Amino acid sequence: MAEFKRARSAEQKRQRMGEIKGAARRQFDARPYHQITLTTIAGELGWSRANLYKYVSTKEEIFLLVMADLRDAYTADLVDALGTPRALDASTAARVWAQVAGRHRTYFRYGDLLYTVIETNVTVDKLEQFKRGYYAQLPEVRERLSRGLGVREELVEQLVNTVYHHAVGLAGSCLNNPLVAQAVARLGIEPAHVDFEAQIEEFVLMCLTWYRAK
Repeated sequence: MAEFKRARSAEQKRQRMGEIKGAARRQFDARPYHQITLTTIAGELGWSRANLYKYVSTKEEIFLLVMADLRDAYTADLVDALGTPRALDASTAARVWAQVAGRHRTYFRYGDLLYTVIETNVTVDKLEQFKRGYYAQLPEVRERLSRGLGVREELVEQLVNTVYHHAVGLAGSCLNNPLVAQAVARLGIEPAHVDFEAQIEEFVLMCLTWYRAK
């Protein structure tokens, strides 16, 4: 096991948390969520579990931090791509949104766990920090996407969340679970292929038609 040196400065602590989140993400790419524990994450880092406890209390706390990073990256990309001074035509906006979603598909995979697992197993203090990050960026999101999408500012959050939930359903574990695929195969049914970006584009176009008319 590599020698562990506890972080002292704020910068060192940020680096440590970056290492922890990186290990958790690698684990998530390699195994089901329920097989990931603080012990497996500590092992990935070459730390003892006791040393990991110096920074986090639960694996859900780690994944909430990962989710915040992914959320912020997706939101920034979405605003940069669609926050144009004038409204894009609906077809172009839908295509661009789908491309952004495709670049951040991992974010939606994590979203499949957010409400049912992660948010129910962290302290209210950690959840407050997570929600603060969401609400801090909301005014800019509303203002810029309202212009670029041609949707009233008070409807932007609802539209963005509607697309988010649809994307979570497409990218989430159920549609991509090998066990589900095996069960469907036993029934002699060919599993439907999910073209993530194409389906997001169609859904966004439908939503824009509705929200622009409201």
